[in-house]
Amino acid sequence: MEKLLWCLLITISFSQAFGHEDMSKQAFVFPGVSATAYVSLEAESKKPLEAFTVCLYAHADVSRSFSIFSYATKTSFNEILLFWTRGQGFSIAVGGPEVLFSASEIPEVPTHICATWESATGIVELWLDGKPRVRKSLQEGYTVGTNASIILGQEQDSYGGGFDANQSLVGDIGDVNMWDFVLSPEQINAVYVGRVFSPNVLNWRALKYETHGDVFIKPQLWPLTDCCES
Repeated sequence: MEKLLWCLLITISFSQAFGHEDMSKQAFVFPGVSATAYVSLEAESKKPLEAFTVCLYAHADVSRSFSIFSYATKTSFNEILLFWTRGQGFSIAVGGPEVLFSASEIPEVPTHICATWESATGIVELWLDGKPRVRKSLQEGYTVGTNASIILGQEQDSYGGGFDANQSLVGDIGDVNMWDFVLSPEQINAVYVGRVFSPNVLNWRALKYETHGDVFIKPQLWPLTDCCES
């Protein structure tokens, strides 16, 4: 009987940690510099990726460099990485190599960010507040691996860890959605104004997540929308 109760407690604890939760109008808040505060996400899809789109809102302390989205596998810790480097701009890494989208600064207001990549051409796109930057090329013919450790708030220098407080995000992040294909320009602009096109890797409205350290869930600070899912 005691063994059965113990097993039930373990099951309940796990389901609470990675249960589906509608995070609409909410945000993860990272209030201070830390090497222990982060959010781990569990992907809906476990298959290799020949393409992807990641969209989210970030409202961060722009006086420092920080990791925005870290997707690691056991063979590549920077399998997908979206990173802001102060004085340089946004970098997007796929399978290790990265490309830089130069920007001397970003606004000290919530910013909507979308990053896309496709293996067939290697084309990488970065969209900020519904506006595209010049397309670049990276890792043509590559396949993004499976069994990913997906982290918000820190950059992974090892699978699921290796965090550096100097790379941590201080601020808010939310509306995190990911697809296993490249959204069209029309779809990205629609996501920017509040529509969601059935995300099949990460879905903010049915998110599997676990918080660690000083991370809090608070109402989002960016424009509220009630637009329907497609």
